[in-house]
Amino acid sequence: MPERDQPPLHKRLAWFVLLWLAGVGTVAAIAYGLRLWIGA
Repeated sequence: MPERDQPPLHKRLAWFVLLWLAGVGTVAAIAYGLRLWIGA
């Protein structure tokens, strides 16, 4: 099996952080929307 070239570590970490922030932001937006909808 040939070894593929991997992107540099900083690029892989940047993608990880970006996806993590997107996930956290999505959950926060849904929670805030539910909170407004319920009226708590």
